[in-house]
Amino acid sequence: ISTPGPERSLASIERDWLEKSLAVNIVGPTMLVKALSPLMRTKGKRKIVIDNDGKQLAVIPPTDRPPTVIVNLSARVGSISDNQLGGWYTYRSSKSALNQMTRTMAHELKR
Repeated sequence: ISTPGPERSLASIERDWLEKSLAVNIVGPTMLVKALSPLMRTKGKRKIVIDNDGKQLAVIPPTDRPPTVIVNLSARVGSISDNQLGGWYTYRSSKSALNQMTRTMAHELKR
């Protein structure tokens, strides 16, 4: 089994590889942050309700712990403004999407 390398032309994009790249680089990290975000609160007195096999669990995170952070690994080729050569369609687009999703989640989660 071989994986396609970075595409150098639009004609060489393979749908399966595009979908796998998006699944790994954007869907996976986004869904992980979604699942963990209720447990990351470090301030406030909100109760967090988690549905666990039909049971409701109230979780109150400690307020005396350091702030939590999310770190996603991206790449320079994910920069839209730094794209001087083109190519690498699936990888570039998936990393660019990760950068945007990370920025967007940061705005919501800092509230």
